[in-house]
Amino acid sequence: MVARLLPRVAALLTAGLLAVPACGAQAGQRPDASPAAMRLGPAAPSVTPDGFPAPSVTPDGFPAPSAASDGAAGRDTPPPVTAPRKTLRLGADGQAVTWLQKRLIGLGYRPGEADGQYGPTTLAAVWAFQKVNGIKPTSTVARRTWEALETPKTPRVLAPRGRGTRAEVDLTRQIMVLYVGGEVELISHISSGSGIPYCETATWQGSEQEFCGSASTPTGNYRTTWRVSGWHRSYLGELYNPIFFNGGIAFHGALSVPLHPASHGCVRLPMNVAEELPGKLGKGVPVHVRGKFRSA
Repeated sequence: MVARLLPRVAALLTAGLLAVPACGAQAGQRPDASPAAMRLGPAAPSVTPDGFPAPSVTPDGFPAPSAASDGAAGRDTPPPVTAPRKTLRLGADGQAVTWLQKRLIGLGYRPGEADGQYGPTTLAAVWAFQKVNGIKPTSTVARRTWEALETPKTPRVLAPRGRGTRAEVDLTRQIMVLYVGGEVELISHISSGSGIPYCETATWQGSEQEFCGSASTPTGNYRTTWRVSGWHRSYLGELYNPIFFNGGIAFHGALSVPLHPASHGCVRLPMNVAEELPGKLGKGVPVHVRGKFRSA
């Protein structure tokens, strides 16, 4: 009897007229449910109990990606920056100055501590920023400077094929840029050689001597050599933390770093930059000097 029924059962199964439960189906589940329907069960509600849209899910049961969580969209786009736009003059203080200082620090400049005090150290950083952004340097931070702080320019690269770690001196803009690992590490206002011939009398090695020369900072490619920690007395004056790179020409801190070139040939730096530079600029590091000073 059973042997005679088997061919008929097989025929009914093949024709789809006889259904059997799928493996692992739960009680009450339709035998003809699709695998995805069996995994997900009843359709999820369109909103959560709190009234927010319920997250959609993939056939595998995971939350479906949304435009906000796509990852690629907007990943490398920095948030917009809104400057205070309050006119600041030397001696100002307050939150707008603090914002200015923090913004400059974030861009690689050295205004000193973000203490809300607009003093000479912050002024030197403002000058450097203005020069990089094509703004005539001034102590007043007004509309053009605020706009540039919102969408700043990067310094012009003087040695495109230079090493990742190098110093570049732009005599035209009177700025120095230190790169470390190919990235801008530090940007500073400088004062280089005045270009004026000089003859000065100074006491050197126990006797009074006359020194003459041309107060120029030669262009070219050099490397850092010897250095001195603290104040170093040369026959032409006092140099703070000098780092030499071309004979007697050095980066060094100075108490006076005016907007115009004023040195005998060295690259004068604000004192706070000269404090930091020796820890970042080692021996044998390339120094590229380019340009020619022209008055603004």
